[in-house]
Amino acid sequence: MKDTAKATNAGAPPLTLLLNRMRAGDEAAREQAMELIYGQLRRMAANQLRRERAGHTLQTTALVHEAYLKLAGGSGLEVKDRAHFYAVASQQMRRILVDYGRARNAQRRGGGAGRVDLDKIQLGSEPQNLDLIALDEALTELEKLDARAARVVELRYFGGYSDKEVVEALGVSLATVRRDWDFARSWLFDRIGRRAGAG
Repeated sequence: MKDTAKATNAGAPPLTLLLNRMRAGDEAAREQAMELIYGQLRRMAANQLRRERAGHTLQTTALVHEAYLKLAGGSGLEVKDRAHFYAVASQQMRRILVDYGRARNAQRRGGGAGRVDLDKIQLGSEPQNLDLIALDEALTELEKLDARAARVVELRYFGGYSDKEVVEALGVSLATVRRDWDFARSWLFDRIGRRAGAG
């Protein structure tokens, strides 16, 4: 079985090999991979936390460590390449932040969910009162309608990816990424707006 894994990963980038060896329990690979990915994970986490409310109890380092533990401890994840790893990492950070938001709202008995002012929000430069839970729920619905557009939002919004990085991660053209982004923004604004109006 190891020979097959070596054969399929022979042309893979070094980080991919390290990540897959790490997932198989190789401690030396774990340390090497962490050295290579830590800076990017911190950048992604800082990007996420900039959007959160002031005084958020989760700090950048804690978010990186929680995401890393989920990635390192999860079962069955075969890392395809560097972009795939960072896409999965951004998904994990999204889940962690949403879980924290839900727990916070539950503690306050649902009284803390903020409303989204669609006239002032542009994904990627939104105010800190964006209701992350509403965005997550709407994004989950969008995934069922248009999975690629949802991935574009996830990579740009939660992963902090530039258009060029999204192009590389998804293997599509820049025009496609921008079309998906415009569609997804419009769809999400509409969906979140309807929910805010109904609440």
